[in-house]
Amino acid sequence: MCRSQTRNPFEETVRKLLLAALLPILSSMSLGQTDAASFAAELFRYEVETNIVYHTANNYQNKLDVYRPAAAAQPTPVVVVIHGGGWVEGTKEERVLEMMPYLQMGFAAVNVEYRLGRISLAPAAVEDCRCALHWVFANAKKYNFDPTRVVLQGGSAGGHLALMTGMLTPAAGFDRECRGPMDNYWSENPGTSKDPRVAAIVNWFGITDVLDELHGPNAKGYAVVWLGDQANADEIAKRVSPINYVTSDVPPIITIHGDKDALVPYTQAVRLHQALDAAKVPNQLYTVPGANHGGYTFEQNQKAWEAVRRFLGEQVKGLGSAAAGQR
Repeated sequence: MCRSQTRNPFEETVRKLLLAALLPILSSMSLGQTDAASFAAELFRYEVETNIVYHTANNYQNKLDVYRPAAAAQPTPVVVVIHGGGWVEGTKEERVLEMMPYLQMGFAAVNVEYRLGRISLAPAAVEDCRCALHWVFANAKKYNFDPTRVVLQGGSAGGHLALMTGMLTPAAGFDRECRGPMDNYWSENPGTSKDPRVAAIVNWFGITDVLDELHGPNAKGYAVVWLGDQANADEIAKRVSPINYVTSDVPPIITIHGDKDALVPYTQAVRLHQALDAAKVPNQLYTVPGANHGGYTFEQNQKAWEAVRRFLGEQVKGLGSAAAGQR
């Protein structure tokens, strides 16, 4: 997909696989064949760096990948993509294609991994994703990111982590290990708050109430595994539930959720939407009628992405024309 300075074998493999998949995907996104081919060619202007260590905990190195338009004259908006898998499985490589609509809108992208449940129980994944966000701000100048236009994207457990990452502040206590000697954003901007604030969150059917998935009729095995046998599991579940962090200061949020979701109850999305409305936070609940947990049809995906682009165009400064042009 991308032109890499180092051209190591892994990056070349990523490039070839993405290019092989790219044209039919873009053609299906309400683009003509010519437009899709032009965008595919434009992607050669992107550079990629893979498996950058952003945080180490429990002797585990958390890594991320960066995709960026190397020739951009001005700092670019950046999307942070967080994979799902119930906090116990999944890889960042599986979610690479989620970046495509954002690259098409002119974003750079950061694709994040985190400690899964078999490595560290909750709340480790939340701590890691917060550190990934700090890394984005700390390295904004190096990678030409615009720190005022950071968007978080995730689905299922990734949606939960995107919500937590964007809604938390350092006061919540999840950021203690996040700042290191490379934090040039903070050192070069001494008057800037050390609270990395994002411009928007795109939540695809994410868990908003972890305690609801730990006990009772909505209990799920992945939640039980992630919390483990910790004596204070219920307390931790509350601490990592986005529904408990709604204030008037949280960033704009769009949630996409099927009303027949059998894995993450649709009611969780409704409750979050109602709480955000009460707090007067710009937000949208885009309901996919009759849909389960992802696996949307082509038409459903088209309409959902139209809603996402429209929402970002309204909420992220300087993005309106780029987002509108992709409808």
